[in-house]
Amino acid sequence: MRRSFSDLSRRLLHLGMAQMSAERDACAVCHRTPLVGERVHHYANGSLCCSLCVATRNEPPERSTLVHHSEWGHAVKPVARPRIAA
Repeated sequence: MRRSFSDLSRRLLHLGMAQMSAERDACAVCHRTPLVGERVHHYANGSLCCSLCVATRNEPPERSTLVHHSEWGHAVKPVARPRIAA
């Protein structure tokens, strides 16, 4: 029973890692996930290139952006406090 549990946990771990890597953007050249704060370059065919590999591409990028944290745009925003009548 102990062995089958470790096999199950290993399979679940691999499945979870595969799902996480499928959701992330990766460099089309080196397949590395760009770090937060790193500049990435977007090309017309939809590919993404990191700053380290941009020199290997022949065509110029359409645009360049910074990699933001996963909470970018989803952060908690302050709520206006209700005024208390005096």
